[in-house]
Amino acid sequence: MHLRSLILPLAAVATTCMWADEGIWLFDQVPQARLRQSHGVTLSEPLLERLRLSSIRMNNGGSGSFVSPDGLIFTNHHVASECIQQLSSKEADYMKNGFQAATREAEKPCPDLEVNVLLKIDDVTAKVKAAAEAEKDFAAISRLTKAQMSRLEKECAATTGNRCDVVTLYSGEVFHLYQYKKYTDVRLVFAPENAIAMFGGDPDNFTYPRYCLDISFLRAYENGKPAVVKNFLPWSRKGAREGELTLVSGHPGSTGRLATMAELEFNRNIAFPFAISRQQGLIEELLRYGALSAENKRIAGDELFSVQNSFKAYTGFLAGLREADLMNRKRDEEQTLRAHVAADPKLAKGYGATWDRVAQAYAELTKIYKPYSLLESSPARASTLFSLARTLVRMNEETKKPSETRLREFRETALEPKRQFIQSDIPLYASMETTVLAFYLGTLRQHLGADHPVVVSVLAGKEPLAAAQAYVEGSKLADLSYRKQLLADGKLLEASRDPMLELIRRIDPEARRLRTIFEDKVEAAIYESASKIAAIRFAKFGTEAYPDATFTLRLSFGAVKGYQNAEGKPVPYATNFTGLFGRVTGKEPYALPQRWLDARRKLKSSTQFNFVTTADTHGGNSGSPTVNTRGEVVGILFDGNLEGLPNRFVYRDSRERSVHVSTAAITEALRVVYGAQPLLKELGVASGR
Repeated sequence: MHLRSLILPLAAVATTCMWADEGIWLFDQVPQARLRQSHGVTLSEPLLERLRLSSIRMNNGGSGSFVSPDGLIFTNHHVASECIQQLSSKEADYMKNGFQAATREAEKPCPDLEVNVLLKIDDVTAKVKAAAEAEKDFAAISRLTKAQMSRLEKECAATTGNRCDVVTLYSGEVFHLYQYKKYTDVRLVFAPENAIAMFGGDPDNFTYPRYCLDISFLRAYENGKPAVVKNFLPWSRKGAREGELTLVSGHPGSTGRLATMAELEFNRNIAFPFAISRQQGLIEELLRYGALSAENKRIAGDELFSVQNSFKAYTGFLAGLREADLMNRKRDEEQTLRAHVAADPKLAKGYGATWDRVAQAYAELTKIYKPYSLLESSPARASTLFSLARTLVRMNEETKKPSETRLREFRETALEPKRQFIQSDIPLYASMETTVLAFYLGTLRQHLGADHPVVVSVLAGKEPLAAAQAYVEGSKLADLSYRKQLLADGKLLEASRDPMLELIRRIDPEARRLRTIFEDKVEAAIYESASKIAAIRFAKFGTEAYPDATFTLRLSFGAVKGYQNAEGKPVPYATNFTGLFGRVTGKEPYALPQRWLDARRKLKSSTQFNFVTTADTHGGNSGSPTVNTRGEVVGILFDGNLEGLPNRFVYRDSRERSVHVSTAAITEALRVVYGAQPLLKELGVASGR
């Protein structure tokens, strides 16, 4: 019997209590009644459709939006920074000095960036569930479900020519098929200097007040010409008004609002501390490497910021899970739901043990988590050579199988971005590769032990640094033409004894073994149990409750609103240029580019710079357009404050805020500091104030 049919008549399920601006909503479930009640606003369908079709997902994990009919894309500097870094060199450092294309012909192609626009959503829940309806074994259900998802994606892509992804919602209670238009020719148009884009650097990251011009402009091309787009967002030069409602349309990566206590406790006790430890060690290595020379500092800069950002985020997540109030709230929610199930004999018989099975699954994961993380789920962060080698080896092996039986990331519809990555002319630096690979090999030895068979094999009697040097210096994978040969000829790849390929071959058998254990004993049990828990919630609340984030398009909303800090002092809703120059010390990370110092007297000092809202945003939302209820861009989401990091698990808005760059500051900077008149004209902004 389906759980939904069993519990639909019941009315005693625990109710949810939402804050006014809580929610990462699917575009087809926007809570209009709550918006009318809380803000006196009804969002029209034309506005929502234009916002959806103007919003963009970046394949590197960020968001953006179209802001002109000629494919102009508005996003964060830190979202575009991988492209900016790849296009930079010792002679032309666009991270340090910024970039501004004088003409369309001067716009520079990003080596491996893909952007997606959501065109259509189909509910395929019945089709996905039908594939495993007769099965009882958790592992078999998981395999059949994944196979059916891959099958539907392949059929959709073959029929439409679009990118097609089956998205899991409500922990497997709902499946949607998303169709995306994809752009693989994306070019850099404008980027400010990193010193102003990331003013305050790591010390100010996840804090407020802020003073960052964290923006970039890109352009999508089709057939060698700027893409013609029908849906784009008009630009407001005025920015945001205090108290007004703003909308944020973007792609939050993941949240844990529906997580069980077993999952939260596993993250608190095992996963997050381990991630933080690895990140802290890598930060130290990158800082040491960057201190050796100015060129090393340039090479490591973007990756260092990325790891520092992750470290600070996970530290904030962990702090939230160590809050007694937060954990008590989550425990109360779970106990209320469990009590409802226990009170009904039919539910208790079929589903009373569901939470215990989740706990057992996380106990199994605890046994393998460190080796699984190190060898399979997140190996060798920051080593591009390692990623290239593993993609080549696994793609060659997986593409010999039917699409529906492959590892999910190598299903037929997911191959094109991987081919683009392998065939991209991206810069590779042997010194940096050696540094991060040596750190990884040392981490393997530290956590798996010197006698672990994989450690013995990959080190081959050497110290981590010497082993890393041998792998990197002996490899030919930095040669683009060689990578293309290997991609085109599987037999050549199999015969190759390139050291980086050999490294992957020494790791992969154990990595795959651990993945099988994870998928069959952990993931399958969690999926089956979590979907039952989700079904109980879904049967009661339906789409009145939003699903956890899945790096798919969502709508959040919130008021432009300041707050009181922990000391009870008021924090204003917005900063301005006066505050920026008052924070300048002349030393990193509080040093401004010279052109900003030169332009100080010409800038309108009261111009709104950064502002905060109560919008419910998360990692992956970076680059999301912030629009008013008229659909005009008034800013761009680039961060949240430290107080808001535990919102990954619960939503609160007393001091928790999303942080945005105002279009008022962007317009003023483009006009006064950069003289970017063609860009202003394309945005529809007159040259004068």
